[in-house]
Amino acid sequence: MSETKHKKLIIFISIFLPVAVAALFGINLQKLGFDVEPLSFLPPVYAGINGLTAIILVLAVLVIKKGNKKLHEVLMKICIGLSILFLGMYIAYHMTSNSTSFGGEGAIKMLYFIILISHIILSIAIIPLVLITYSRTLSKQFDKHKKIAKITFPIWLYVAVTGVVVYFMISPYYV
Repeated sequence: MSETKHKKLIIFISIFLPVAVAALFGINLQKLGFDVEPLSFLPPVYAGINGLTAIILVLAVLVIKKGNKKLHEVLMKICIGLSILFLGMYIAYHMTSNSTSFGGEGAIKMLYFIILISHIILSIAIIPLVLITYSRTLSKQFDKHKKIAKITFPIWLYVAVTGVVVYFMISPYYV
């Protein structure tokens, strides 16, 4: 695939995914009359996936620093797969369950919302960064890949780690 086609696909996915997630987030199948059980077991599962993603991201950086390109590639593909799995579970949970409100007060509530809002914003920003970084590998532009990976890695790591933090902060308030 040419670089132009990569760019068009990256732009499409980077716009489509957040819009689709936002639209699906507002759909509750129970409220629409469907007889579905809430998938209440999913939040700790997808929080675990975020944690695993963070660990594998760090491992991937460590192995590439040691020159192991093949293992780095495998680990990064696992991270992408885990992110896709997370997204599917996240959407499924929110389509079958009522939203949970954070019950803390004062400074902890402010901290929660700071972490949550930064997590959401950066989870949207990471989509094109991951896709561009990956496309640079596919097109064998390793110098450009390395340059953007230095930006992509800390943001992706932050999103993965704060996903776990948000889960632990809100989990006491799940019904």
